[in-house]
Amino acid sequence: MSVSKIICFAVGAMLAATAAPADEISIVSNILGPEGPLYIDGNLYYVGWVSNTLSKWDGKTTTVLNHTPGCGHNGLALTKQKTFLLACTEEHGAILELDMTGKQLRRWDADKNGKTFDGGINDIVVTANGGAYATVFGPYADLPTSVVGKILYLAPGSEKWVEVASGLNYANGIGVSPDQKTLYVSETVGNCILKFKINADGSLSNRSNFALLNLLTKNKVESWWIGPDSMKIDSKGNIYVAQ
Repeated sequence: MSVSKIICFAVGAMLAATAAPADEISIVSNILGPEGPLYIDGNLYYVGWVSNTLSKWDGKTTTVLNHTPGCGHNGLALTKQKTFLLACTEEHGAILELDMTGKQLRRWDADKNGKTFDGGINDIVVTANGGAYATVFGPYADLPTSVVGKILYLAPGSEKWVEVASGLNYANGIGVSPDQKTLYVSETVGNCILKFKINADGSLSNRSNFALLNLLTKNKVESWWIGPDSMKIDSKGNIYVAQ
């Protein structure tokens, strides 16, 4: 999703707001493709996938913390070690680990079996036990020609990402329920939200449809890319989805 400003707590990838204000307020503007906002210790962190940047806004000043050309900065998650996991959504895809100043600590370009992240990494969520899930999107062209989306998992303490689901119709936003038992993921081209049972070892099972969005709200336009984008889940289990 490409927009040019951050409004309240919502952009292409959204924060789970604790309260919905009556009016939207623009706090930062002229951003090249804002995604992945995180509010941490009074600072707003967000990325620009067009500008390939991670920035911090302290309420007055914006500071660019990371600029990695060719990354296409997208989803952003905070680990239990207070580092960032950053999704690179460019064609071949990558996952970066950065410290809070934006310095790169490590980079993954392939999973445990050496399979590259073709189609780009779109979003990342960290679980309560320190594991993480990430989505592989798919080639962004005029028409999607194949069902290529995947979900990857990084177990607590592991250094290797493993594939735990495939055959998703362009996997995008991802979130975990407060009880850590259910994983939700957006299928952009499928125009729906899926859910999976999270097993004790982090593997996924019981795949099912959670929401067919065109049955909940009429499409404003007809497009392959009208489906759900990024996702956040609050402490009560409410799901916020950018569409």
